[in-house]
Amino acid sequence: MAYEDKTAGEPLEYVIIGGGPAGIQAAYFLKQAGRSFAVLERASEVGNFFRQFPRHRQLISINKVYTGYDDAETNLRWDWNSLLSDDFSPLFKDYSRDYFPHADVMVDYLKDFVTSHELDIELGVTVSSIERTDSGFVVNAADGRVWNGARLIVATGVSAEYTPPIPGVELCERYGEVSVDPEDFAGQRVLIIGKGNSGFETADNLVSRASTIHLASRNPIKMAWRTHFVGDLRAVNNNLLDTYQLKLQNALLDGEITHIRRHGDGYKMEIRYAHADGEVEELYYDRVLLCAGFGMDTSIFSESCKPEMTSDGRFPLQTASWESANVPGLYFAGTLMQQRDLKKYMSGFIHGFRYNVKALTQHLLATYHDTPWPSQPLEYSTRALLDTLLAEMNQSSAIWQQPGFLTRVVRVDRDAGEAELLGLMSVDYAHEHYSDDKTTLMLTLEYGQSNAPDPFFVERVHREDSERAQASQFLHPVVRCFERGELLSEHHVLEDLAAEWWEPEHINPLRAYLRQVLRIDESTTSSAGEAETQAEAQASSYSASS
Repeated sequence: MAYEDKTAGEPLEYVIIGGGPAGIQAAYFLKQAGRSFAVLERASEVGNFFRQFPRHRQLISINKVYTGYDDAETNLRWDWNSLLSDDFSPLFKDYSRDYFPHADVMVDYLKDFVTSHELDIELGVTVSSIERTDSGFVVNAADGRVWNGARLIVATGVSAEYTPPIPGVELCERYGEVSVDPEDFAGQRVLIIGKGNSGFETADNLVSRASTIHLASRNPIKMAWRTHFVGDLRAVNNNLLDTYQLKLQNALLDGEITHIRRHGDGYKMEIRYAHADGEVEELYYDRVLLCAGFGMDTSIFSESCKPEMTSDGRFPLQTASWESANVPGLYFAGTLMQQRDLKKYMSGFIHGFRYNVKALTQHLLATYHDTPWPSQPLEYSTRALLDTLLAEMNQSSAIWQQPGFLTRVVRVDRDAGEAELLGLMSVDYAHEHYSDDKTTLMLTLEYGQSNAPDPFFVERVHREDSERAQASQFLHPVVRCFERGELLSEHHVLEDLAAEWWEPEHINPLRAYLRQVLRIDESTTSSAGEAETQAEAQASSYSASS
């Protein structure tokens, strides 16, 4: 079949590679902005990745249907699967009430999102190569079709299974291909290389059939409940830990695997232990499974636009605007964005990168299409700034889902007596683009730094001791004041059990801080002499309903 050569004439403004959650989210925002683009997806349906992964079909992204809140924006704090839209529709909770849903439901949801918002996704497009030209990028498909775009957004996800440099690693069965029928492992000794969620998910599936299961990697496991990073080991996958500590024939091995080789009908693995004075031991297994994680597949890029990689070649090196560090005009969306906050925040997951994609789109509009960054003028008064910050810290889902990474920025021009609230952006982006002569307040939600050996036994700050709010261990708001990019001071709002910051111990210290750093003459503002702020009214309402 002959296809139209789309390199002729004016190029598209954007070509998006990948029809998963990130590509769909980028398409939504670009359509809303009236930009020209094409979305190319290799499979015959959007979200096809979720037809195969996770292998055991249970998502670990939570779907909390009942939150006790009516506000749609606030509810996104506990909805880890929905994409963003102006009308909050469709939402994932309308497709499943399971806390950890089946992966196939994600495909159904993404299909309906595309249909509902009339997004044009070109399916069955296998990209064979991408080239950089003076006018942008040429995307070639295996069937001869060609797309020409001024800029390229790669949203292919981490589709390539990572292969660690272990001699004999080619003998392993890969996570994406190994049988998921536990009967196939009955009575066998199994080694799993990798101690992430895919490794533990696999082990949990085999624990009732395999005679012995060992999980090995260089580093000890990190529990998500300690690190607050949802990519670390989650409780839903950690059943094997009981069997290790109770000596039920399973174990975790920390150390360097020096080789894997065939031995009879099985395999021998040699490991140099990390916690036994370098002891070396050789162990026998019937099966060796490789569950070492994923990385980006760069095979489609020609030398003219091959992105510089980092993190053992897994992720492309990026700027604060998620642009390739070495290829101008090449941007990344979705889980590839996590290079900027690797293993710290939530950019590797839908509930994190959906906001990143929103910020990326705004950067593109501001950079290439003369569209100012969204902003909301604020009354230049302590009251108005206090109300704004309290509303954001209590309702924003973005700074909740990306704690310490995304921020709401308030800029104050003291000389002009003006203030404005800027649209969502990353902390790094704010420092790069808004470090001018204005006073800048940056609001984030952040976890405290704890050295407690047990994350479930931590001393909390007393509610009447708000002067020690900076010692708060759990998620709490932080406001930082910058002048010409230099940090002048920071204020921590006391943590709260329900994460609702509407009470006097939250409001009063924040009001005092704003007065101190902004030095606003309240006699010149329209709010002077008012008895009650909106925040205090909200606090009264909250107290009455509690």
